[in-house]
Amino acid sequence: MATHLLRNGASSWLLKHCLSRHHTLKRCLSVTPSLDKKVSFNLSDIGEGIREVTVKEWFVKVGDTVEQFDNLCEVQSDKASVTITSRYDGKITKIHHSIDEIALVGKPLLDFDVLDEEGDEDSADSSSSSSDSSSSEAETAKPSAAAADSSTGGGRVITPATPAVRRLAKEHQLNLADVPPTGKNGRVLKGDILEYLGQVPPGTNIPHPTIAAKLQSQTAATAAAAAVPVPADRVEVLKGVRKAMLKAMTESLKIPHFAYSDEIDMSNLVQFRAQLQAVAKESGVPKLTFMPFCIKAASIALAKYPILNSSLDLASESLVYKGAHNISVAIDTPQGLVVPNIKNCQSKNIIEIAKDLNALVERGRTGSLTPSDFADGTFSLSNIGVIGGTYTHPCIMPPQVAIGAMGRTKAVPRFNDKDEVVKAHIMSVSWSADHRVIDGVTMASFSNVWKQYLEQPALFLLH
Repeated sequence: MATHLLRNGASSWLLKHCLSRHHTLKRCLSVTPSLDKKVSFNLSDIGEGIREVTVKEWFVKVGDTVEQFDNLCEVQSDKASVTITSRYDGKITKIHHSIDEIALVGKPLLDFDVLDEEGDEDSADSSSSSSDSSSSEAETAKPSAAAADSSTGGGRVITPATPAVRRLAKEHQLNLADVPPTGKNGRVLKGDILEYLGQVPPGTNIPHPTIAAKLQSQTAATAAAAAVPVPADRVEVLKGVRKAMLKAMTESLKIPHFAYSDEIDMSNLVQFRAQLQAVAKESGVPKLTFMPFCIKAASIALAKYPILNSSLDLASESLVYKGAHNISVAIDTPQGLVVPNIKNCQSKNIIEIAKDLNALVERGRTGSLTPSDFADGTFSLSNIGVIGGTYTHPCIMPPQVAIGAMGRTKAVPRFNDKDEVVKAHIMSVSWSADHRVIDGVTMASFSNVWKQYLEQPALFLLH
């Protein structure tokens, strides 16, 4: 009756005829504000960047009464199926999506009537109020004064919760004030206690919007107070070497790459190179590296397997076999990594190749490489080992059909022909070939010839 009168603007009559005469009545009505009992259950974020799901099955219908953690429905994303559970005790009043419809994250999935959740506590308050009012006027005045003192400062704080939740907390000897709430206006729910006890995974209970907004504002305030200056982002337009690399690698990754790797015992070549250092210095090569040997060995192997020194013409679906061995080498320069080539390696010896290589390195260092230095490359080698690493997966430079990359040479223990452990200088090599025209057998055979000349450097004397 009190609620009916209050809703029809008769609260003044109620106060005049009922509350003002509490000394003549044994019981009086408790006036409470009207409660907003409709709650929208929004689809929470289910992770992995998923923004929408398809409703596959409903386990409930309008009018059903459910409890917390009861199954509501099953939704299907593009990655997995997820069962959605209830976070309220209440009655379902509306379902927003039919089966096979799209539901968006953060939008209402269904509506709840949660009057029972909030009404239980209010009814309990009404009961205690009614029993209190049946006592004498003097006894009634004492709790009223105490309530006034409590509201003005220092009184005990009552944590909102239903009787069922209070009973659960009492069974586990918990102080409700210690349990982080996720319900409306700071109400502690059953799920909050279960999460506090570790019986459900952390984060199972999604905070009510009233709580989430408060936490978000607190987090923002804390972050603003402890904010550390962050350097601003900057935009750099690609140009020069990087712009050329963008175009070349975009074309390169259209090629189906075939990879092949092996190990080379460089022990004999280490000694052979040491014997040639003095002669190389007299010939104008201050320091003879392994790279000229690798280039010459590649040229010899290309003569035996010329398909690796070809280019693919897609328009006519044909191979163009190149007569010259113009072997491109990757060089690190102040402007970036560039790949000029040494022309006609098939007709040059190791010292001549070393001179041409040193000239390219010097022009790259000074930024004086010309377009002709990059033109007409037929095969590529990259010595990534000077930086570090062992195996890699080099990208083919179109229109070439193969490339090799050498790793760092390391001294490691190996067994010799007599099963004795000896010190060996081992270098790894990684090959990539265009699998549209180069098969695995051809690539492996080419690698074996290249390996033979590096492991038996005396064979270079024949070329």
